[in-house]
This record gives sequence, C-alpha cells and structure tokens, in this order.
Amino acid sequence: MVGDAVVAGDADIAPIAALMGEPARAAVLMALIDGRALAASTLAAEAGVAASTLSAHLARLVDGGLVSVEASGRNRYFRITRPEVADALEALARLAPCRPIRSLRQGTHAEAIRRARTCYDHLAGRLGVALLDALVAGNVLRVEEDPGGRPDPVLGAGRSQRYVLTKTGKARLGELGVDVETTARRPLTRYCLDWSEQRPHLAGALGNTLLSRFVDLGWVTRGERRVVQVTDAGRTGLARDLGVAAGDWA
Repeated sequence: MVGDAVVAGDADIAPIAALMGEPARAAVLMALIDGRALAASTLAAEAGVAASTLSAHLARLVDGGLVSVEASGRNRYFRITRPEVADALEALARLAPCRPIRSLRQGTHAEAIRRARTCYDHLAGRLGVALLDALVAGNVLRVEEDPGGRPDPVLGAGRSQRYVLTKTGKARLGELGVDVETTARRPLTRYCLDWSEQRPHLAGALGNTLLSRFVDLGWVTRGERRVVQVTDAGRTGLARDLGVAAGDWA
C-alpha cells in the first residue's frame, strides 16, 4: 500500500497453474477449448474419470473462474469463460511434450488436429495459418507495427505486429457475406500463435466470423474434439475466393 492506494504486485500464476495442471482438469479444459458447451457426462468420458470424481474437478474450475456452468433441463453444460483461457491452453500446448501415439485412431486424430482445428472460436492448425497467410498476401489484411505490442519469444516481431482490415479486404469479404461490422466489444483482429505450427493464425471477431461463415457456406464442418473438416465445396471456395490453396494445408 502506497498512501491510500493499493499497488498490485506480480501476477500470482500458481493458483491458475494448479487448476490447469491436474490431469483430469487439463483434459476437461482441452475438451472445452473450442468454446462449445459440453455436458458433464461427455467431459467425464474425455477425462477418463467417474462422474462423481469429475463433479469435484468441475466445481474447482468454476470456482477458479476458468469454466462456467449453464443448466438445461436436468443437465448441466460447461464451457470455458473467455478467450484468454484458450490462449493460456494454447501457450501451454506449445511448451508441452506430445503424447505418444499408441493406436491408429490416435495417429489419425493427431494428424487431423494439426491439419485443421478450432482454437476457441476460430480456425487453427495448418488451415488457420494458411488462411492468415492468404489474407495478407491478398491484401485483405495489412500488417502494421503495433507500438503497444511486445516481441514474441518464438516469432521475434510477433505480437509487435497487428493485422488491419483493408478497404479492398472489406469489399472482398463482403462479397462472401462476411459481416465485418458486428464486432461487439472484441477487437476485429487478434494475433494468436498456433501451437502445432509455431506461426500465427487469425483470432478476434474476424477470425470467429470467418469460421461461422465457412460453416454456413458448407465449406467446413466441425467434428469431434476440435477437428475441422473441409468439404469439396470448401476446397474450391477457399482457393477461388481467398487464395487458400489446398496444397498449403491439406
């Protein structure tokens, strides 16, 4: 305390790290990283624990502010509370060792999750990175220096850069039916470092809007455990309208 003012100290990361670090809770958070709400029974299966055991873990995650709960009839559904939780999980994934592949099914899923997945509410994996590259190459987004940003330990310049929607880009996205005006209180574009590719993909309101529009157009479908599948129409549309060639991500 300085005079009558309370001075905040360094961030106390230990309580949050402890919440995330327990294996069952970590499995729950990774199952929820795409932003969707899942039932407790589904989360128990993902975590590999009994429903009674999971109940205590979920209560701790809710009390810790990482997960919220919604009631629907007799069921309760859980989701992560905000994008920053997903950011923290992605950051940990960049540091964490990969799990060993012990079956063909695990290997298939590992490849699919790296090819195309959701990161909270936007595209990630090779597809997400290729999309951002194409938007910059096509002058839909312009890269500018962000005076308030800080260098990224992996990418160097990284977060000292920002993505700005161009006038040309606004027109092109408008032709696709992408609403760039409805941004609520979120930034339109936001830097997000992809854990599997170690390169940025597009987050923020525009990242979410693009994913939603691709789903509406039938270009992508959302599968289990964050996997995104690109349809034949999506391969054609992404290449034709946005310059995202299948060879860059498939």
